[in-house]
Amino acid sequence: MSILSNFDLIRRVPLFSMLTDEQAQIIASAVVKQRFRKGALIVESGKKSNALFIILNGRAHVLATDGRGREAILANLKQGDYIGEMSLIDNLPHSASVRTDVQTDVLVLARAQFAKILPENAAMTYVIMKTLVQRLRQADRKIESLALMDVYGRVANALIEMADLDDEDGLVIRSKVSRQNLAKTVGASREMVSRVMKSFEEKGYFEVRGDGSTLIRNHAFALDWSIDPARMSYTSNTFNSENDPSKRSAGERFA
Repeated sequence: MSILSNFDLIRRVPLFSMLTDEQAQIIASAVVKQRFRKGALIVESGKKSNALFIILNGRAHVLATDGRGREAILANLKQGDYIGEMSLIDNLPHSASVRTDVQTDVLVLARAQFAKILPENAAMTYVIMKTLVQRLRQADRKIESLALMDVYGRVANALIEMADLDDEDGLVIRSKVSRQNLAKTVGASREMVSRVMKSFEEKGYFEVRGDGSTLIRNHAFALDWSIDPARMSYTSNTFNSENDPSKRSAGERFA
């Protein structure tokens, strides 16, 4: 099996797909490959790394942590996603930490080369702007979810956000769904999330397959949840106040 050169790797990254061969070669000569073990921090909130990190393989979470060590997962990152562009653009410390969920390989591009190539390539600048807008929209959806949805709606919404569209199967979450990480994503206790997931599974909304992936039966999901296809966002319309977690006792509600 041949080992891909940095140039070949660069050509496979969507962010750099519009670069000329000369520009791609400049980037390829400047990047270094780095491997992070499971649970390692790629960037840390409040600190600067002065680099752009592009995920080659693996998975990572964007995290917010309070003074007592409690964590909230703000976003999930996978192959092709990149980290650190905000800090490179505004020269401020990272606003959140990014921790690997599994062993993860990245390409690291230093600030100097990033600053050199960006003004010379409008297409690359556009891709970064588009990604920033997508992340802002994602943040808006998360705020809306936390403010307006019950825990059932938030879990449904999070599952859709985690899924990829497969031509044959529809919506598929390719990696195993961690109840603990899902709880950190939706702002609920692990026990409450497990209860919701069990309810969804019993209703046939999704199927956990032998390889650990999860098939979301989106048509069945839509029967009990109102979906806006353009935003892939769900709102509960089946759970009445008696079943609404917000109406339960504090011990039963999410943390």
